[in-house]
Amino acid sequence: MAFTYDIFCKLYPAGIKIASLFNPKAKLWVKGRRNIFQNLQNTVGDNQQPLLWMHCASLGEFEMGRPVLEAFKVQYPNYKILLTFFSPSGYEIRKNYNGADYIFYLPSDSKENAARFVEICKPTLAIFVKYEFWHYYLQTLKTNDIPLLLISAVFRQDQLFFKQYGEFFKKDLACFRHFFVQNKESLDLLKTIEITNATISGDTRFDRVVEIAKNWQPIPLIEQFCQDNSVFVAGSTWAEDENCFAPFVLAHPEIKHIIVPHDISDERVNDCLKKFPTAIRFSQYKNEPEKTNANILIIDNIGMLSRLYRYATVTYVGGAWGTKGIHNILEAAVFGKPVLFGPYFEKNYEAQELIYAGGGFSSSEPNALVPQLTTLFSNTEILQKSSEAAGNFVQKRTGATDIVMNYIGQLPL
Repeated sequence: MAFTYDIFCKLYPAGIKIASLFNPKAKLWVKGRRNIFQNLQNTVGDNQQPLLWMHCASLGEFEMGRPVLEAFKVQYPNYKILLTFFSPSGYEIRKNYNGADYIFYLPSDSKENAARFVEICKPTLAIFVKYEFWHYYLQTLKTNDIPLLLISAVFRQDQLFFKQYGEFFKKDLACFRHFFVQNKESLDLLKTIEITNATISGDTRFDRVVEIAKNWQPIPLIEQFCQDNSVFVAGSTWAEDENCFAPFVLAHPEIKHIIVPHDISDERVNDCLKKFPTAIRFSQYKNEPEKTNANILIIDNIGMLSRLYRYATVTYVGGAWGTKGIHNILEAAVFGKPVLFGPYFEKNYEAQELIYAGGGFSSSEPNALVPQLTTLFSNTEILQKSSEAAGNFVQKRTGATDIVMNYIGQLPL
């Protein structure tokens, strides 16, 4: 298995380099790692203070880790903070985040790269978020006796750790000082392979979205667009999502509709405009808001979505109609808004629990979404109950950050 892993670690970067010739995201992945060790040496290598290293796969994991990172910064102001990402969709959006002192891509996993990275950065404490089990980085941290925590973790029966042939990967789990898992199922799975250094903390994203809601700032142009109308906000959508709710949107001009594509490239935004011919781009609307009477707004920028959900009567979150995976439903639920989504969310326990709580609704087939939307917009009692259920669902699950920070406070840092 070790031989197979080494082959994968060599082939993956090679494949990305080939893909970078025609794929913009792959190009960023390669470009961001160019001269990375020299850049690390010139910046992090000069650091003389203790250092926290937090690693996130992408943007979603960063939002999970952020509450802990920011709490750590307050509690340990003498520490420098190094934040790394695997994916461009995390790094490129958060490369200017001012909560970290250093922000880099993570160099590809290999024995040599991991040893060099740890030697340059000399982390005092390492925190990985949810997953990212890079064998050589984990083993190098353990060899150097650097405490390593995994936060907001979720384990599933189909993962390699729990297979008869998964001994190689089980050894990687032994590198973690402690696991903070989201649910009891994860805790029980770890016990089946004799891992007991774990705590049910819940998901730190609940703390993050509550903080976002607490610091919410209005968007005057959106208020002008919505006025006193009922509002449908569809966030992080893909073509499959838009195909499902398009009949409802087109049939209800009396409702204000705000659609936020996950990909805001011209190609995707133009695709939305073809589906919704009366829609207007936000970039166009903000130039002459008083001259438009459109009831459909396509958001063509990044960074507004979590604030937009506050204006909604009903929300929809995309990604659950294919292999992409459902996006963040908590950003909508925290404002006390019912959340609708597609059927493929088996890896997102919070979607299952939100349905059980009465604040979430999944469509089993594309044509089922319109009746669900119609019911919520037309039945005040159902709308009110589901809205309250969504808000309560989030508020009752906060506190994971405090659990993690209490543990860190017991470490000899």
